[in-house]
Amino acid sequence: MDEAIADTLAGVGPRLAGLRTAHGMTLADLSEATGISVSTLSRLESGGRRPTLELLLPIAAAHQVPLDELVAAPPVGDPRVRLRPRRANGMTVVPLTERPGGLQAFKMLIPFRGDEPDPRVHEGYEWLYVLDGRLRLVLGGHDVVLGAGEAAEFDTHVPHWFGSADRDRAVEVLSLFGPQGEKVHTRAAPRERRTPGHGG
Repeated sequence: MDEAIADTLAGVGPRLAGLRTAHGMTLADLSEATGISVSTLSRLESGGRRPTLELLLPIAAAHQVPLDELVAAPPVGDPRVRLRPRRANGMTVVPLTERPGGLQAFKMLIPFRGDEPDPRVHEGYEWLYVLDGRLRLVLGGHDVVLGAGEAAEFDTHVPHWFGSADRDRAVEVLSLFGPQGEKVHTRAAPRERRTPGHGG
């Protein structure tokens, strides 16, 4: 087998597991959605079963992603931008910008990350916009839940943490992150409505 093909196939399992986890699905959930047995799905994710089109098509449909996202097929003569998701701190992160330095844009799929926040600090300034689902944001002494269409911005020197507010589904977020002092300038301020956070 060609080495490039072997490498591509070897990477399918981790991508399948990461995508399933990011969507907050168990193997049983995915089995029910695809009609593929739990044992087969488990072997696919662990590399014990070679991925085939017959298996990957229903999985791609269940996650509502194109097939080439599962196999990371290299673009050939295709002018479309290929966004490459990566895993970071339990989240699926899709970089939307490629230029070094300056303002960076990301699309993030964030699962429920537990009831006990672990706030962190670092250099920079961040702006978050909720595309779908509900985002729990712990920022300094505040603990709030943002719904779709709501936004937050903050200096990342302030202790912060965020995750899905719902145990059974991930939240989809657009993130703009800039170096320290580089803020995002918007024409309209986000709505002031806030829902009290849940948990401690």
